Amino acid sequence: MSYSIALKRVYAPAEADDGTRVLVDRLWPRGKAQDALALSAWHPEATPTNALRRQYRRDRRSKAAFDTRYGLELADNEDLLLPLMRYARTGRLTLLTASRRIEDSHLPALRESVLQALEKEDAADRDPVASPPCYAHELDR
Repeated sequence: MSYSIALKRVYAPAEADDGTRVLVDRLWPRGKAQDALALSAWHPEATPTNALRRQYRRDRRSKAAFDTRYGLELADNEDLLLPLMRYARTGRLTLLTASRRIEDSHLPALRESVLQALEKEDAADRDPVASPPCYAHELDR
């Protein structure tokens, strides 16, 4: 199944085709009232840990290293992705951040993790449940 997950700055105006709008930042965006953002939800727990964010910003770790470590954090806590997966299954999901440059934020890695988790769940649903065959009828022979 194909899922649509868009990435957007929280300061950009809401559009009709945004679908479910979820803010995925640890801190509330400056100067924005809750009702002005047209949010469906706020999930600060799905953001990178403070230690990882500090390493990425202050120590200038590479984006690839950050994405890998963040993906591992999410893999260790798969339950963090469940609300986002539910939203994605109902239609278009728009992940929001206050970061100036979305491509340098955590959102691309988060989108990839959500898509991978959805694909994994869908694949498990496609596999038929199989039980071992019963050979009881052969015991009478």
